[in-house]
Amino acid sequence: MFVDRAKIFLKGGDGGNGIVTFRREKYVPLGGPDGGDGGRGGDVVFMVDSNLRTLLDFRYQQHLRADRGTHGLGSNKHGRGANDMIVKVPPGTQVRDVETKVLLADLTEEGQTAVVAKGGRGGRGNARFASPADKAPRFAEKGEPGEERWVWLELKVIADVGLVGFPNAGKSTFLSRVSAARPKVADYPFTTLSPNLGVVDQDGVEPFVIADIPGLIGGAHEGVGLGHDFLRHVERTRLLIHIVDVAAVDGRNPLADYKQINEELRLYDERLSRLTQVVVASKIDLPQAEEGLAELRHELGSENVFAISAVTGAGVKEVLYHTAKMLNELPEEIPMAEEPAVFTPGDVENEEITIERENNVFTLRGLRLEKLVAMTDFNNEDGVKRFQRIFRLWGHEDDLKEAGAKNGDTIRILNIEFTFWREEDDE
Repeated sequence: MFVDRAKIFLKGGDGGNGIVTFRREKYVPLGGPDGGDGGRGGDVVFMVDSNLRTLLDFRYQQHLRADRGTHGLGSNKHGRGANDMIVKVPPGTQVRDVETKVLLADLTEEGQTAVVAKGGRGGRGNARFASPADKAPRFAEKGEPGEERWVWLELKVIADVGLVGFPNAGKSTFLSRVSAARPKVADYPFTTLSPNLGVVDQDGVEPFVIADIPGLIGGAHEGVGLGHDFLRHVERTRLLIHIVDVAAVDGRNPLADYKQINEELRLYDERLSRLTQVVVASKIDLPQAEEGLAELRHELGSENVFAISAVTGAGVKEVLYHTAKMLNELPEEIPMAEEPAVFTPGDVENEEITIERENNVFTLRGLRLEKLVAMTDFNNEDGVKRFQRIFRLWGHEDDLKEAGAKNGDTIRILNIEFTFWREEDDE
């Protein structure tokens, strides 16, 4: 089964927790803190494997989670970092965030990698918090949560040449004639429902990869039929072979078909309409093909239209020779539809939080603040005091007061709730 789209959940590994321990040795009655840090959580890393052809595996494994780091130990022993989770994908895979629609990675070359969900750092042990003011801290940090997100995986077939044309124009028969590919062929529309790849390797022709793109119909650029699913596979190709049924087996007009396919390509992506095309008039072995061939050549010029019969093989080699010659003259690089987003750390030191109020409940949101909450052990009294001190130092108590919070109101951050209280406001 050819699967070219999948929705999956990714989560980087959580960092290991720091630990609260103190040095215990004979004749050392007041050993200092020696709790080690937790280890780093593993990243979720996508890597291109050219042996893969579809995204079928992700239909059965929709949740991928990297391992967390191990916890810190006494004697200042840090926890071990987790191994990254390597996820293999076929060439041509794009990774897009479901919520933001941002392109996270565009993976095209063998061995290319991209970190799609980063693991969290390990929490610091109590040895890290020792200071002249607090020589024996009794708290440590929890590990930072790993990134998590839903993503769409979309596969865009990578081939040198794409075959385009209306359904039943003869593309699959042509592919089976020129390569070892054996696509399903029958005399009805939409026999091909997924791209087929073949390698053209014949005497006198430099090998190249050719893709049979499923037949397009009017309105394909708007998603009519399976338009979007089909058209995205054309984006990676360097050249198009446009096959037109000049015998008009289905009662269509060959010239009108040619123009409509090109219009669908243009409306979907202006760049596609500018790709070099080799126009091929198919089914010339049928007696009614003469009129359609003459009309097409009159419009495009005799030298620009190659007449073939994929059934008998007539004219096929001439098309291959011309296609190979055109590929040698075109640039090697495969154009990208989009550049992946480049993420740069924001100014979290001055990050503004958002406050939402519903009756007497105030919900705070902000990356730095949420990270602080996630890494605080609220079962540890000293850890809670540290959180309160930092919360006040960052000015969030003043932010809440400006938002209308009064003593006794509920404050919510992530899954933690606490009561707002300022002694100076207590009358």
